[in-house]
Amino acid sequence: MEKRPLVLLPGLLCDAALWRHQTETLTDLCAPWVADLTQDDSLGAMAERVLDAAPRTFCLAGLSMGGYVAQEIMRRAPERVERLALIDTNARADTETQVKTRQELIRLSEIGKFKGVTPRLLPNLIHPTRLKDPTVADVVLQMAERTGQEAFKRQQMAILKRVDGRGDLLAIRVPTVVICGRQDALSSLEMHQEMAAGIPNAKLVVVEDCGHLAPLERPYAVSAVMRYWLSA
Repeated sequence: MEKRPLVLLPGLLCDAALWRHQTETLTDLCAPWVADLTQDDSLGAMAERVLDAAPRTFCLAGLSMGGYVAQEIMRRAPERVERLALIDTNARADTETQVKTRQELIRLSEIGKFKGVTPRLLPNLIHPTRLKDPTVADVVLQMAERTGQEAFKRQQMAILKRVDGRGDLLAIRVPTVVICGRQDALSSLEMHQEMAAGIPNAKLVVVEDCGHLAPLERPYAVSAVMRYWLSA
C-alpha cells in the first residue's frame, strides 16, 4: 500500500535537520518531505510554494513559523490536508514588542551581524539545560548558518506580516494535534491551549523539559506523538 505523504514545515532559521528523527523513524507509516521555506517573504507565497510541490493530499506538520504556514495552507486549501500537527507555534499576530524585536534582528543582520543573531536567540529557542548540548545547540547554529542572512530577512518579513488567525481555527475539520514544549519561551502553553480549544476535537500534548524546538530537543517524545497521530 502506498504510504501517506507527510509534509514537514520548519521554523525560522531551521531546515530538515529539525525533523531528522521524524524523517528517519516514521517512514514505516508515511513518506516524509521537508519543505523549503527560505525563498519567500510572505506566508501566502510560502504556502503556495508548498502546495505546488506537495502531493494532491497529505498530512501536514509545522513548527513555529512552519505552523503559521500550515495555518495559511488550511485557509487556502483545506481539502488537501488529511491531518494537521501544530507544534510550538500560535495563531496570534505579533505584539508590538515582538514586532520591534524582529525589526531589530533584521537591522542587525543588515549591518553584518547575522552570526550574532542565533546566539542571541538561542536561550529562547531551547531548554536551558541544552544550551551546551552539541546535539541540540550546535544543530540549531548550523541550521541558521545554512539558512543564511537573506533567507532570515525574508522569513522575518513574512512573520511580521501575518494576521491573527484565531478566528479561522474553527474551520479546521481534520484530525489535529497541538504539541508544545512545557518551557517554550516564545509560544506559551496558554497559546497552545487556545489553539487546541479553537480547533474542533483537537488534542493537546505537552512535552516536559522542552523549549521551542520540540522535534529536535525531545525527538523520541515528539515522534511517538506523531506516530499515534498518523495511525489513530
